[in-house]
Amino acid sequence: MDGVRYDASILTDYDIYLFKQGTHYTLHEKMGAHLTAAADGTEGVFFAVWAPNARAVSVVGDFNGWNPDAHKLAPRWDGSGIWEGFIPTSDALHKWSLYKFHIHNSKGEHKDKMDPFAHYSEVPPRTSSVLHWSDYAWNDGQWMSSRRDRLSLSAPWSVYEVHAGSWMHRGGGQPRGVSQPQGVSQPPVDGLSLSYREMAEKLPAYCREMGFTAVEFMPIMEHPFYGSWGYQMLGFFAPTSRYGTPDDFKFLVDSLHGAGIAVILDWVPSHFPTDDFGLARYDGTALYEHQDPRKGFHPDWGSYIFNYSRNEVRSYLISSAAYWLEEYHADGLRLDAVASMLYLDYSRKAGEWDPNVHGGHENLEAIAFLRDMNKEIYGRFPDVQTVAEESTDWPMVTRPVFLGGLGFGMKWNMGWMHDVLSYMSHEPIHRSFHHNQLTFSIWYAFSENFMLPISHDEVVHGKGSLINKMPGDWWQKRANLRLLLGYMWTHPGKKLLFMGCEIGQGLEWNHNSEIEWHLLEKADNRGIQLWVKDLNAALSRYAPLHQHDFDTSGFRWIDCSDWQESVIAFLRKGNKFPEGTGEFIMAAANFTPVVRAPYRIGVPEPGMWREILNSDAEVYGGSGVGNAGGMEAENIPCHGFDWSLPLTLPPLGIVVFHKGS
Repeated sequence: MDGVRYDASILTDYDIYLFKQGTHYTLHEKMGAHLTAAADGTEGVFFAVWAPNARAVSVVGDFNGWNPDAHKLAPRWDGSGIWEGFIPTSDALHKWSLYKFHIHNSKGEHKDKMDPFAHYSEVPPRTSSVLHWSDYAWNDGQWMSSRRDRLSLSAPWSVYEVHAGSWMHRGGGQPRGVSQPQGVSQPPVDGLSLSYREMAEKLPAYCREMGFTAVEFMPIMEHPFYGSWGYQMLGFFAPTSRYGTPDDFKFLVDSLHGAGIAVILDWVPSHFPTDDFGLARYDGTALYEHQDPRKGFHPDWGSYIFNYSRNEVRSYLISSAAYWLEEYHADGLRLDAVASMLYLDYSRKAGEWDPNVHGGHENLEAIAFLRDMNKEIYGRFPDVQTVAEESTDWPMVTRPVFLGGLGFGMKWNMGWMHDVLSYMSHEPIHRSFHHNQLTFSIWYAFSENFMLPISHDEVVHGKGSLINKMPGDWWQKRANLRLLLGYMWTHPGKKLLFMGCEIGQGLEWNHNSEIEWHLLEKADNRGIQLWVKDLNAALSRYAPLHQHDFDTSGFRWIDCSDWQESVIAFLRKGNKFPEGTGEFIMAAANFTPVVRAPYRIGVPEPGMWREILNSDAEVYGGSGVGNAGGMEAENIPCHGFDWSLPLTLPPLGIVVFHKGS
């Protein structure tokens, strides 16, 4: 007997109107599975799924023996393509019940499909959706009320990129997950990765001790294949169950906020995997994906591309983006592979793509989607940030939509990353021939709101660890790494560093293994970690290092032309420059193993310039060459200034000086 009732819909005519026109950005409140009550007070779950080309739809699960005839849904009369129904909890339905939508599709096939709006799923490789409603009580009110200032573009940003499954383990081996709530049918799991709650005990304290201002989680959304690191996601409304429940993940976010750490989530609206139980050919037709493979299939990743021209798909994706900010108190979203969305010919040869209506290669529908998404996010959450991983020179990525931009808050500076890592990989004797790789980034540094990324992508797939990209013997590798990080932290732009790089990890990242924490038993690696900690402390303490990251008024070259000796020197400036007495940071970097002394560098003011950072200090594992903590400026003109400092530049080192008002 069919136990479904059709008199308890939570979808209104206005919901359907917004859904059809592509502007319903809270679909997660109406679609999927929701605990509610019928007009007569009967408690139950309202189910709704979009499958316009299906012949029949029903809800199957462990509560009805997976019988597709037990709980059939009805199509709405309004042509929306939504099937809906209400199942009383008296039908053995409860929190943690497993379920799927059984779709009799347009091809006559019978498929059991995940709920596209599921808030929770079984631990992979199992694929059922799980009924879940949250009862978590947040404790981050103070953070939420103050985050506008903490996340502003003039605030210090030092982001620690984390893969949840491999940051830290309980023991060796491959991470598999954690035990699930009683009543949920799950496969046996070993729990080698930390659970969300175990991570909440360790990660916030570590980030606070190290001075990172934010954690960026590689995609935490549910994904069937662990080795995709989350970038082949299907759970656009569900944190992965590998490490615990949705409320467990909220507890982790809450704990990070309590430690003063922002939470940025990687989010992937650019493509989705082809798994048969997922979004692919959901009702037998190309529903979420574009039906034309030239627009709907990604040749590099073997995945489907969303149909950004379809109103319902835009509503789905923008609802997902807003959901993580609203439901999980995320402080920002970093969008992966934006370039693949912007270009119709991305990774395609001639003849494999069709131009747009204007004859160009721009994906006009994807551009409109990104603009709509950013308008909605910044309109509803003005105190968060969106960050684009955009690897081309697409203009105005971080400019407002009303000015013709894409509307992002920040963009990864991939050009800086490629140039500086290429430069640092050269033996010092050859660096003079590649000096422009150090200096070129300033030519475009203020064209966008840039974040400087040394991410997971640079330490996988045979690229080696960050420290092993550095040339020379062990001492030189460590000195080069400290120099690289010192240059990065003083260069205009917000900072992002992948986990393990802060301790000089020797092996390239492997998602099956944790960070090489045992290396901290060695003084050499502790020295690198201490250097990163002190860089973060300086970044937060001294306004010139973060106040004008996106403004030309915050930077001035002192000398960028000494390619023969591979030395650069520059100023970072505080608010009062150039009128009156301002606050300055001066950085001078020597990219050779030869001590440069005396090396005269012009400065804008007389008085004592205090040496606040020296990458060659013995405490970091260096040789101890420096400037005795500071130097009085001499009235000797140099580099266009009336005053100068006769510095000692340490080998493969950077020295940073502060001059206050």
